[in-house]
Amino acid sequence: MTEDTAAHKSGDSAEGLNRLPYLAGALLRFNLLDELRQLRQEDSWHRETGRSSKTLAKYPDFRIVLVLMKANTQMKEHHADGRISIHALQGKLRLHLPEQKIELSAGELMVLDHGIRHDLEALEESAFLITISWPGGTLEERHAGG
Repeated sequence: MTEDTAAHKSGDSAEGLNRLPYLAGALLRFNLLDELRQLRQEDSWHRETGRSSKTLAKYPDFRIVLVLMKANTQMKEHHADGRISIHALQGKLRLHLPEQKIELSAGELMVLDHGIRHDLEALEESAFLITISWPGGTLEERHAGG
């Protein structure tokens, strides 16, 4: 990861929320190819789940996670309480939605509204960024409106 060290140390308002306050710095910068190389070295990459991930940014209302998946592996059905984007960086993914299946290739971006149940399948070794954005308020307040 390449970033301005001052961005890690400056008084982060999210520091109390986050056990790794440098994930909520004022300025974060990453070399995704280096991050993917590091993920391939992690123990999690060699386990039977066939995936490894790293949270790159974590704020109270926003998160970015880099995920690397081996071919023919899945993230079983789940949903996010916030809106998400899935940005395919490498490989090919298949998103299983309630009414359809959508394939994403490197360079494509998919955005889902909050609460949509989905599975994610790597058709070949794949890397992608998941971005999650929450509106303000508590989890209960967010769900009260819809």
